[in-house]
Amino acid sequence: MGFSLASSSSLWYCYHNKSPASKGLRKTVYVDGHQKLTVKLKIPVLCTSKSRRSCCCKLEGIDFEERTSPTEVKKEIEQCYELIQRLGRGVVYLGSARLGPDHPHYAQAFELGKEIANLLNCTSWSGAGPGLMDAVTKGALEAGKPVGGFKISKEAGEWTATNFHPYLPLQNYLTCRFFSARKHGLVDAAVRATSSDKTAVVALPGGIGTLDEAFEILALIQLERIGSLHSVPFLLMNYDSFYSKLLEFVDDCESWGTVSNGEVASLWKVCNTNAEALTYLEEFYAGEASCNFS
Repeated sequence: MGFSLASSSSLWYCYHNKSPASKGLRKTVYVDGHQKLTVKLKIPVLCTSKSRRSCCCKLEGIDFEERTSPTEVKKEIEQCYELIQRLGRGVVYLGSARLGPDHPHYAQAFELGKEIANLLNCTSWSGAGPGLMDAVTKGALEAGKPVGGFKISKEAGEWTATNFHPYLPLQNYLTCRFFSARKHGLVDAAVRATSSDKTAVVALPGGIGTLDEAFEILALIQLERIGSLHSVPFLLMNYDSFYSKLLEFVDDCESWGTVSNGEVASLWKVCNTNAEALTYLEEFYAGEASCNFS
């Protein structure tokens, strides 16, 4: 995934004057938004308000990848949509890439992925990475249901050195260069175009990336901008009270008036166990079926 450094002059530079600590080294590096290069620069002397001769900067092995036009992002989004059309919409799982098979949440996520795949008989989607994403992928595969994914080459775990998934067929996942395209895919995979579509978003325990994706989707649901003609259930898996502090923060937001009372609670279902999640999904779709029948 490409990224750039920017300043008010749209030109970034860093220099270091001659000094004993730098052994007489003086380097200037120029980077603009159209280059692709790797910068390796070490500067041991820190800037101080009393000195204009040195600038604090340390960049090692940073890859600057060219993004020539918005067309590249648009093309990748279209590829995400094509993959969804081919495999079908379903349950989108968000979760940590760091919690491996030796963690108890991995086993719980594996069972949840298997049971929901059987219950809803749909495709299971994730970021196709390691950790809990790997757990739900294997669970759905054990259930004999289709699996799709939107991989990114940078994950907080293993599988970062290659664009290839260790066991999924190439036609079942897309390795994205751009996080924005990946997010479009994860959202669209949960959209319910018809009442017969059975989808959901399941937020497993996770870190910054998981929270980013979860709250982006929650905001789309809240503002009715997710693009779904029918309600999409959102489940927050509070294994071992993992998200309890977050829920307390939401209560504080209500106290401060930044969200309305009960507003967030109406957007998701907090589940402490897999059994609660399965019961909720079963009742959710049973209730919709009865409404459609009447």
